[in-house]
This record gives sequence, C-alpha cells and structure tokens, in this order.
Amino acid sequence: MNPLRRQPARRRTATLATVPVAVAALLGATGPAAPDGTGGPGAGDPYFPLSGNGGYHVRHYGLTLRYDTGSRRLDATAVLTARATQRLTRFDLDLKGLTVTAVTVDHRAAAFRRDGQELVITPRRAPRAGQRFRVEVAYHGTPRPVTDPDGSPDGWIPTDDGAFVAGEPQGAMTWFPADNHPKDKASYDFTITVPRGRTAVANGVLLGQRTAHGRTTFRWRESRPMAAYLATATIGTFRTERYTTHDGIQVYNAVDAREARAAAPVLKQLPAVLKWESGLFGPYPFRAAGSIVDHAPDVGYALETQTRPLYDSAPGLETLVHETAHQWFGDSVSLTSWKDIWLNEGFATYAEWLYAEQHGGDSAQRTFAALYARPASDGLWAYPPGDPGSGARIFGTPVYARGAMALHELRRAVGDRDFFRILRAWATVHRGGHGTTAQFVRLAEEKSGKQLQGLFHTWLYAAGKPNSL
Repeated sequence: MNPLRRQPARRRTATLATVPVAVAALLGATGPAAPDGTGGPGAGDPYFPLSGNGGYHVRHYGLTLRYDTGSRRLDATAVLTARATQRLTRFDLDLKGLTVTAVTVDHRAAAFRRDGQELVITPRRAPRAGQRFRVEVAYHGTPRPVTDPDGSPDGWIPTDDGAFVAGEPQGAMTWFPADNHPKDKASYDFTITVPRGRTAVANGVLLGQRTAHGRTTFRWRESRPMAAYLATATIGTFRTERYTTHDGIQVYNAVDAREARAAAPVLKQLPAVLKWESGLFGPYPFRAAGSIVDHAPDVGYALETQTRPLYDSAPGLETLVHETAHQWFGDSVSLTSWKDIWLNEGFATYAEWLYAEQHGGDSAQRTFAALYARPASDGLWAYPPGDPGSGARIFGTPVYARGAMALHELRRAVGDRDFFRILRAWATVHRGGHGTTAQFVRLAEEKSGKQLQGLFHTWLYAAGKPNSL
C-alpha cells in the first residue's frame, strides 16, 4: 500500500498441490485448535484477534457475485473448498453485515448463526482431521466498508459508478465469507455480473465475459495462492486494455475515464518496471499483471491487490513501483502476523529508493540521510517498525520509512553483492508462501556470513532514534 497518500500516515492461486509441503503445513495451522472440536474464532493475531479462524485451511474460493450499481445490492454465493486440521463440530467464517440465507456443508444443510463478524456454522456431520469438505454460503445485502483502527475505510467502498474493493487489513469480510487472515491463502474463481456498461475487475486472468439481458458477466481466475485481503472485485465504468509482455505476463488495465489522461504515461512504464523488479527480485511470481485506476477521491490510498494493484486515482511512477514490488513482498511472500507488516511496506518502500537510484534520481544513501537527519522528536521515530504496537499503527511512517532504513543499514553492513542476493533469496525461498522477521534475519545471516541480530534489533525493535552504523 502506498504510505504517502494516507492520513495521518497514509498507507496505503494455485491449489494446495502446488504449494511446498512446509508451506502447506504452516497454512493448516490458521488458528488454535479446541479440544471439543470447535474451530477457534480467530487466527491468534495480536492486532486483529478475530481475523481468520481455527480448525481448517481454505484451498479454494468460488465467488459468484451479482451487483446492482443503482441499488447497491449484492446477491452472492460463496463456495469454499477446505481441509480440516482437526475434527470440526463447529467452525467460523469471517463475514460482517449482509444477510445469510442458507449454508450447506458437503451439500447438507447446516445450522448457522451470527456473532458479530463471525458466521458460526455447525455441520450435520463433523469433518474429520485431514478431511476435505465443501461449504456453500448464500447471502445478500448492501455491503459497506469497515473503519480500520487508523480511521480509514476498508473493504467494499461504494463509488459513484460502482465499488472500490480494497481489503487490507480487514475488509474482505465485507463482501465474502472468508478465513480472513494472511496465514491462510487459497486460489480463487470469480464470476461477477454487473449492469451493461460497467466492468468488473478481479484478480488473475480474465477467462471471459458475456453480455445478455442488460448485464455483463466477467469470469476471473487467480490460480496462485492469495490472502483474502488481496482479493478485489472492483466495479466501475472503465476503459480497458489487454496485452502480453515479452516475458508472457498477461496485462489487463482498467482505468476510469476521469483519470485516463494522467494515468496513461505512468501505466506505459509497467512492463519496464516489471522487468526491472524481476531483475532484482527474481521472476515475476504470477501469470497476470496490470492496474485498476478508479476515481475514488474519498478513499485516499492505493493497494497491492494481487496481480492488479488498485489505485484511487492516477498513480505517480513511485507509487506504481511500490505497489508492483508488493507482488513479490506481501503478495507472493505473505505475512504470518500483522506486526511483521514492515516485511511488506519496508521492502516496497526500499524498492522505490532503488528505482530512483538506478534511474537518475537520488541515491538510496541520500534518501536515507535525509530521513536520518530528522530530529528524535519526529514521528519517524515514534515507534519501532518491527512491532508497531497496534493495528492503528501498521500503516504509519515508521513501518514504511524506518523499515526501508533497516534494509539500507543491512545493505551497508553486508555490501551490495550479498544484499541483493538476500532480497532475491527471500522472494524465491518463500515464493507462494509466508515469512517472518526471524526467518528473514536468519536468511540474511546465512547469505552474508555475518551476525546481524544487533542491527535488526536496533532498527526494528528499539525505541527512539537509532544510532546509525
């Protein structure tokens, strides 16, 4: 997410068979097991304790959505294919608002009730540990965004011609029932029907579209693992373009006409940015790429929705670089806890510094020095980026800028050769899976042959302005 456009500190798949065994084992442990066979109501995240759920791992989401842009009514069905990690006499899905009319588990009607943001489901037959099972939820209503702890809107955000759908960190639950934590990644199929003249844009590859009886249905597929917060179903009156890069990446851009003139010169740079970042971080991790440029002046941020970042207005080049870098750092390599958000935002911010350095702008050292010159009272030093302390702080300046500064200090400590080997190895080893700060520190020490615990403690966890190396 773009950090410079959010106030007060503005931030902003494949089936399981394709995921490495070690990653699959981690994905199965999405929340604490309960001895009575009840899946936990959260994944155990300290900042968002009710996000995600325990007792199962979702392998695939099939979302069928019908949205009327006039009435703002959504009629939908979600089919989740999951694997139980324990015997499940009862389990939860995250779903806020909306009216659920029916739930089935393995084609049998299941009892359900609502408890805040939890949809609590009691199947007729409890899935056994290791068993695959299918959940179908029929629901409808007028989706509304949630307000995040920092005061920003998140989720299904209505616009004058459709909806801006951005789910970080909580908003996926405003439009589909989900295991809504980055620990749990799945593949997705979207079938979205909207009034004729509107375009519905989701993640991955466009499989087809068909217009009949005044409505157009779009079918999208993201076959690579994706966290729920990175899913989108943005709807608007868009100008679209499609092409394939020299590397075989399928690009789909959707741009609101009001933003088209300003967006065009920046979007033209996307193939070059993809090539440049692939040279640094390793092969692009997905089949598809592109951009959604909406006209949503009340939103105030961009988001790295997987394969196709979402912008509330025409982005600048630095924002395009930032959100594209997230496809490696945040989307392909995902978090296991929101307190590790610097692994997303610090890395994407440092990608901006590197791009400027290699394209005629300021060196990363000069950018670092300008930030380090800020007094100890500046908000940059207000809290450590490795553990911001609450969900209200995860998109603050320390996470982005001081997180990037930590990477620059690493670069200075190990030298360019080892530093870029570390970045590339991180994106490669954890491709399609997850990573933690502790794992990154171990990898950096392994690749460089140096002891780096002190450096990372100082720049990620120590209070106040650190002493520079």
